[in-house]
Order: sequence, then structure tokens, then C-alpha cells
Amino acid sequence: MPPRRKRRSPTADDCKAKKTRKSTNVPTAYTDLTETSYHSAFSAKRCLAWFEEYKDKDSGSLGPDGMEKFCEDIGVEPENIVMLVIAWKLEAYQMGFFTIQEWMKGMTSLQVDSINKLQGKLDYLRSLLNDPPTFKQIYRFAFDFAREKDKRGLDYDIARTLLRLLLGRQWVLYNSFQQFLDQINCKVVNKDQWCNILEFSRTILPDLSNHDEDGAWPVMLDEFVDWLRSQYS
Repeated sequence: MPPRRKRRSPTADDCKAKKTRKSTNVPTAYTDLTETSYHSAFSAKRCLAWFEEYKDKDSGSLGPDGMEKFCEDIGVEPENIVMLVIAWKLEAYQMGFFTIQEWMKGMTSLQVDSINKLQGKLDYLRSLLNDPPTFKQIYRFAFDFAREKDKRGLDYDIARTLLRLLLGRQWVLYNSFQQFLDQINCKVVNKDQWCNILEFSRTILPDLSNHDEDGAWPVMLDEFVDWLRSQYS
């Protein structure tokens, strides 16, 4: 029988290698979260499974209940403007709903198939609002997205909410305009008015000095100018 060999004491390098093998062989929730959900390549299968978590069983679309859970999962309030940007990216047809086709097309373009990946895109989505041409697209999209499809105009309560989200922080005259609309008891905002409100906010100075009375503004905006001047006097 060969003589028994003495057991060598483990070195620091041996211990380090053992720890490394152990950490790579035992999957943890953290590893799954970062490697599978965030760093991995986009997966249409994973994106579809993600949609399935929110869809309504009867309609097959993501409806109001699913939307509430979706917002909660990504940590965004439903009325946050970034939700409008997401809807624009998905080319959604109706407020409060995402179809499977809209979801897959939009999330594929964003290369997003998980909560973590979408959360990682939120700052990018918000930054789109700082680009004037893109903001104009989102602003115009909002009208048809929020409009009841059997009506040509946008109900004032909805228009009021959207105007606050889109223009409330960037238009100096926003509060005055909102007060004016309340006072004239506005009921509906049509598409021409909606589009021109944005152009008016971008081109007319707060003191109204560059407003042309013979310009092609909708009557609503000309009346706003008259009303505001009467407030100044």
C-alpha cells in the first residue's frame, strides 16, 4: 500500500477560486434580475409573456385594471406624462388600453421586454419631451389618443388635464389660459384649436406684443388675447 500523502493546507488562492465557483454555480435572484431581465438581448417571447401578466382575459388587450398594475410595477403614476410618451411609442389607439400588436411593436422598437428594462428607459423617454419636433408629435398624438372615438372634439375635462401635463410647466401664460377657458365655460376643444394652442404658446410673447389681430389664429385664441389684455388694463 502506497504511503498516505499529507493533505495540503488550502491557500488564499484556493479559497478565492472556490468562492468564485460557488457564486457562479448558484443562481440568485439578483443574478436573474440583472443578467436575464436587464443585460440580456431582447426576447420577443419574454416580451409576450410580460404582456400576458397584464392582459384582460376577455378582451385579450391590456385594459384599465392591467394598466394600473403595469404602472405600479414600473413605479410610475398613471397620470405621469411619461405614460403618454410610452403610449406614443406604442402608437396606442385608445387611452387606457394597449393591444398585443401595439405592445409588441412598441416594446420591440424600444428593445424592452421586462420591468427593469423599461425602468431603465424612463429617463430617455422623458428626454424626448425636450426635443421640440418630437414634443410636437407627442402633443398632436395626445388629441386622438384621448378623444372618444365617436366624437370629433376632445372633452374639455380631458383637454384640461392634458394641457396641464404638456404645457403647464413651459408656457408662461398657461395659468391665464386655463382661467380663460374656465370662464368661458369651454365644453370641447377641436383639433384645430388643440394644434394652434401649442403654436401660440411657442410664438406669442407673454406681453402679447407680437400678436397680429389679422393673423390666422382660431377665434378662441383671439378671444383669449382680448380677455388677457382686459386683465392687464
